Amino acid sequence: MFKKFKGKFAVMLLLISIVPFLNVKAASNTVNNQEELKSALEDKSITTITLGKDIETTEKINILRDVTIDGNNHTIKYVGTFGKDGGKDNKVWGSIYVLQAYKSTITLKDIKLSGGNAALLANGSTVRLQGKIDVSGNGFGGIELSQGTGVDTTPHLIIDDAQIVNTTENKNAPTLWVPENNKGEKAIIEMDGVEKTITNNQELSLEEVEELLGIENPETSDSFILILLTCMTGILTLTYSTKKLVNEI
Repeated sequence: MFKKFKGKFAVMLLLISIVPFLNVKAASNTVNNQEELKSALEDKSITTITLGKDIETTEKINILRDVTIDGNNHTIKYVGTFGKDGGKDNKVWGSIYVLQAYKSTITLKDIKLSGGNAALLANGSTVRLQGKIDVSGNGFGGIELSQGTGVDTTPHLIIDDAQIVNTTENKNAPTLWVPENNKGEKAIIEMDGVEKTITNNQELSLEEVEELLGIENPETSDSFILILLTCMTGILTLTYSTKKLVNEI
């Protein structure tokens, strides 16, 4: 009997010793390629996925559950094809978003999404942005907020101490937009608990997003101050020169 108890006790000790490691695995997971990323997204026990390196993907990555993706200052780049002809031009529409959050609540942190028709689709989802979020290098723009077929929740983008970067923005490739065919009537962007509504068929540049949310752009502020100081210096110099000329006369 003692031997049986001793054996059971040993098993209990073994289980107790491995539980902490099981919890760590469930809490986070580091991925280094497309297949590892897809596998981690399918594993509901993983709450945080961390990129261990830059990842290239040949397909749109769908996020169908609540999860955090920590880019760890790495990139997910789409390198597949576009449209019926299967070309490589991301300005040919093929509904390719680097990431699509579908009816879920996700957090994206310190990540770059590039190479697709667009960087991110929040399809009836709540997406929280943290750190540096780079949406440069996509053919039709950065972030789309919309409700697709069968989706009844309003897309919600939360900017949580985040810096959005888009170096390839132009009039045909905005940073943020709600499409004309959005099934709902609006989308919401939020910062510091203040919500702003964006209506269907509305496109916003990065500057317009900052203005809407009341974000001060340091570069713009510095430029304004520099111009103001330059003008004041010019006025003072002209005044001094005029006085000196009058005195000489």
